[in-house]
Parts: sequence; C-alpha cells; structure tokens
Amino acid sequence: MIKKIFSGVQPTGNLHLGNYLGAIKNFVKLQNEKENECIFCVVDLHAITVKQDPKELKKNIRETAATFIASGIDPNKSIIFNQSMVPAHSEAAWILSCVSRIGWLNRMTQFKEKAGKDKEKASIGLYSYPVLMAADILLYDATHVPVGDDQKQHLELCRDIAQKFNNDFNATDFLKVPEPLIQKEFSRIMSLKDGLKKMSKSDPSDLSRINLTDNSEEILNKIKKAKTDPLPLPSDIKDLNERPEAENLLGIYSSLKNQNLEKSIIEFKGKNFSEFKEKLSETLIETIDPISKEIKKLLNDEGYLDKILLEGSNKANKIASKKIKEIKDLVGF
Repeated sequence: MIKKIFSGVQPTGNLHLGNYLGAIKNFVKLQNEKENECIFCVVDLHAITVKQDPKELKKNIRETAATFIASGIDPNKSIIFNQSMVPAHSEAAWILSCVSRIGWLNRMTQFKEKAGKDKEKASIGLYSYPVLMAADILLYDATHVPVGDDQKQHLELCRDIAQKFNNDFNATDFLKVPEPLIQKEFSRIMSLKDGLKKMSKSDPSDLSRINLTDNSEEILNKIKKAKTDPLPLPSDIKDLNERPEAENLLGIYSSLKNQNLEKSIIEFKGKNFSEFKEKLSETLIETIDPISKEIKKLLNDEGYLDKILLEGSNKANKIASKKIKEIKDLVGF
C-alpha cells in the first residue's frame, strides 16, 4: 500500500543537529522507501506567527530548501515547496478553523510554552497555527506524518478536525485521518552546554549546538567543549539517571550510527569522555561536514533553489487546488 507522507520545517534559519536528527534525516529515509510518496514543505506561513525580518525570511526559506537537498532529499523523488506559494493552505486553514473548537486549541501546550507568561501579546496566528498545520496535512490526503514528541498533540488535533469535518458535512473518509510516524531509536537532542535544555538556535551561545553549516574544525571545538561530568562512561543504561549530558552525547552518537543507546553504552562503557568525544567528533564530521559544504554551495546558486521551490510549488498546487475545490463544494461555496 502506498503511504503518502507530509511534513514541514519552519524557515527559522540556522538549522542545527536537532533539526537534522529529529526530522530531516528521517525524511531522507522515508523518501528512499519505495512504498512512500513524500511531500516536504518549507512552512513559511507558520514562521510569521512571530515577527520576521522580510529579507531574513527570504534568505531562510532558501536555506531550508538547501538543507533539505544537501541532506539527501531529492526534488526528483519528493515534492519540495514553500507553503505560501500554494493559496489552498490559507483557504483550507480558514474553513477548518470554522470547524475547530476553541476548547481544543486551549488545550495545546505548545502555545502556552511559546507565548510565555503574557499570552495577551501573542498573535492570533500563534494561537491558531495548529489549524493551519492540519490544513497542510489534510490537503494532500497524507496517510502518515512523521512527528516528534512536541508535535503529537497537534497531530491528534488534526485527526479530530478531519473527523469533525467529515461528520459535519456527511462526507465519510473525505478528509483522510493521518497516522503518526514515530521515529524508533531516536533521542531528543539537548544543548551541548546543558543536558536539560533542548538544543535551540535561540540559545545565545553558539557552543550549545552543532549548526548544519558548521565546518569540521567548529564541530571538533564544540564537542571538545561540550559539558560532561567527572565520571567515566556508564556500563548500564540505568547509570544514566541524573547524568543528562552523558545521556545526550551518547544519544547523539546512537542516532548518527543508527543504533540503540544500549549498544553505544556497551561500546564505550568505562571509557573516559575524552576518548568518546574523539569518536563522536569523527562521526559528526563524517555526517555533517559534507552537508555543510553542500548547503554553502547551493546558497551560492539562488536561481537553482528558486527553480526547485517553484517547480515543487506547482506540483503541490495541482494536488491542493483540487482538494480545496472539493472542500468548497462540500461547504456550499
């Protein structure tokens, strides 16, 4: 059975190791499985839920597309496009927002986290963007959506919206109810300076993350300076309790090597961090350095990136415009 995969990445700039291991690496794997049809979106409409510099946003859209391609997403196998170039996303989001319920959105924990203490100052877009996310997915009849822990709740909302729309308009199975694709053997990537904080581009210290544009020297330096503890590497997974930095670095290594944490612990049990860091740096450089070089090369050819995004948007628009017409017909427009 053909699986239709949809996912997106916000063009926030400065994509890092957490973005790669948490999403993009898995996109490449899904693309290369014969039974999958993949659509990967640069979700620029989502990006403007918080204020953006227009010039920076244009740059970041191209950089995200370049990162997709440099990481192995092939525009000849998958559709790569940016959301704002397909009008159906905005149209479907409005129609689905009229089906959604405020109580559902009030339960979204990500809004509470992103809005902070002063929720009154947050944009309506930030509050309602899970409905836009549902529109993104439902327009393409996606059967499966790769999600991390922080997006599971939004996918559940998408499923609720699809079911309610189908019920409200007596259209059984019209909007496909998507299934989540949860990565196996994936560890959440945390800061290199604090194993209790998620790796983030907003961290003021560049030493807290491995950027996908870092060169081998920068990677080596960051891993050398990454926070550890005075104990040797553990010999059992239980020994990682209350050792967040050790767990994070071993998790990064495991994700890069496509192996479970237990196997990595056996490989390095009792060894010093200095020895482990050498191996981790070598593995990171082997993976990230070629991606970094290709991103920089692609960014020097804006015409090529714009062409890929335009071609992808035309392909996406053919699918989405047909679906939005059917949605409008059902609604009575």
